[in-house]
Amino acid sequence: MAAKPMFVLGLMSGTSADGIDVALARISGAAPNLNAKLLGHTSFQFPPALRKEILRVAEQQPISAGELSQLHFRLGHIYADAILAACKKFRIPPRRVDLIGNHGQTIFHQGPPISYFGSPTASTLQIGEGSVIAARTGITTVADFRPSDMALGGQGAPLVPYADYVLYRHRKLGRISLNIGGIANVTVIPAGARPDQVFGFDTGPGNMLIDALVQHFTHGRQRFDKDARLAQSGRSIPALLNELMKDPYLKLAPPKSTGREYYGQASLKKLLALGRRHRAKPADLIRAATIFTALSVVDALNRFVLRKHKIHQLIVSGGGAHSPLILAQLAAAFPRIEVLPSSRFGISEDGKEAFAFALLAYEAFHKRPANLPSATGASGPAILGKISYAPPR
Repeated sequence: MAAKPMFVLGLMSGTSADGIDVALARISGAAPNLNAKLLGHTSFQFPPALRKEILRVAEQQPISAGELSQLHFRLGHIYADAILAACKKFRIPPRRVDLIGNHGQTIFHQGPPISYFGSPTASTLQIGEGSVIAARTGITTVADFRPSDMALGGQGAPLVPYADYVLYRHRKLGRISLNIGGIANVTVIPAGARPDQVFGFDTGPGNMLIDALVQHFTHGRQRFDKDARLAQSGRSIPALLNELMKDPYLKLAPPKSTGREYYGQASLKKLLALGRRHRAKPADLIRAATIFTALSVVDALNRFVLRKHKIHQLIVSGGGAHSPLILAQLAAAFPRIEVLPSSRFGISEDGKEAFAFALLAYEAFHKRPANLPSATGASGPAILGKISYAPPR
């Protein structure tokens, strides 16, 4: 393969469906000497009606095969529009971009197998047709990253640990990369770790329940709790928080993954009922959900990580990295661990996952595996993603 660097665009639209993050990366080499630099990051919101439909479908509401097909292709066009707009913003013509990595929009994820027509079956579905993106942009596109890991018995998630290992490994420092998106997930990178010693898992809810409460109580006027202002205005209700911490998912041992199927509308209804039982005002309940996100991370690290591994730094990215309340909880829980934003490493908190899928696309293009079986539970390495080649020029 050519040694010269490739310009790669990574796209991520997470479980909250709050928009599309686009990252431009310059990547060269091969692991363990892979060189990757984030050159720019931007984001775009979904049209409100489309976002509403995405969330409706992700909540497992009925949809016909025809409507699902239409949504899959419509999202391909929406992603292509985002890429072309991002190229303008980054001042790079599409013809200079070598590759696109698009995670796609998750509308279903069943990591552990469940019985289906009499046989244990796991499955996942991310939509946004890669062939449409490749045709509209003229750029070869890698999409649909999760199935090849699941075909080897993995949960297809989390996939970002490979990128975390490339970005954050250190000979002497043990590090954890924590991303707080709709769902919160961690990658554990012990000092001097080999790839097979790195592991990761979804710890539980990230911003998903907080955002859902904010949208519920503001009747959609606000989509998230900026700088945790609402949460910080609420009072603490310890008995309510104790109820939340009984969540069975927290006790499951890794590898494990979760999503809107578990922390979606059903969880929101339970949370609202719990709030009524404890006579919580809206800000009280938003505060409880925010602290629950932080404490579910703390519980996961104490339960599954810190008993076995010496950790020096906790590197935080995702929307939750902007919450002073979450960061304060983490710092208080881990006084001997340095809590740092990913921007200290040259990677914007909001662009980190999109950057990761640029890296995964680069590896797929070079026919190299990029799952970490120690994180996903797969029986072996897998080359992730499906390639849609750009039409001939």
